[in-house]
Amino acid sequence: MKKICVITDNEFLYGKLKRIIEGAEYSGYQFDFYYSENNKAFQNKYKGCESFQPINLKAMEDSFYRQYHVFLSLHCKQMFPEKLVGCYRCINVHPGYNPYNRGWFPQVFSILNKKPAGVTIHEMDRELDHGPVICQEYIEIQPYDTSWDVYQRIQQKEADMLEVYLANLLEGNYNRSAMPMEGNVNSKADFEKLCKIDLGRAATYGEVIDFLRATTFDAYDNAYFLDQDGNRVYVSISLKREAGSGK
Repeated sequence: MKKICVITDNEFLYGKLKRIIEGAEYSGYQFDFYYSENNKAFQNKYKGCESFQPINLKAMEDSFYRQYHVFLSLHCKQMFPEKLVGCYRCINVHPGYNPYNRGWFPQVFSILNKKPAGVTIHEMDRELDHGPVICQEYIEIQPYDTSWDVYQRIQQKEADMLEVYLANLLEGNYNRSAMPMEGNVNSKADFEKLCKIDLGRAATYGEVIDFLRATTFDAYDNAYFLDQDGNRVYVSISLKREAGSGK
């Protein structure tokens, strides 16, 4: 029985992967599921759940790593330590089209800087969202898409790719290719800085719309400006394409 370590902080992909591995072709594997110990929402929801437990990868001993055949990251909120990626095969399912907009919230920055968006499955190394590419799929961003819209399509594409490629990923039956360039990386701090609106800055209507749709994400409050009392006023946008205007 080959043991697979899955670390995910994404509810959608957690459910999708559990459904996929119900197939008979995965009967020879044991999948152990973990989430990041700083994920408070999962801590509350899965408290006491023996099949889905919190983990701090940096705190684990080598004896923990040695028991696994491969490590699979699905939107994991923690960096894999060097002692793990340097010695064991680790595969990341990244919601971005490497090497463009590696790091936090790739679709947000793809809307803004017009770099490609999509999904990349790659072997992990010591750098963030970096390493040999196994497979990629491109996601087209429409002018009426918000960040939330793009992210939903990315998640579904990730689930579809896992269904197709998972068996080969687990056994290493794939080709790898180096990224054509280093690309660019965006941090959580970059996103937080982006969200503060400078009311005195000049911009075109197009730039304003792109900024608002890039920072609009379902029920989350992201873009904001400060009122006269220093309180945040959050701003989002609603976009609706004309009915009957094609696909």
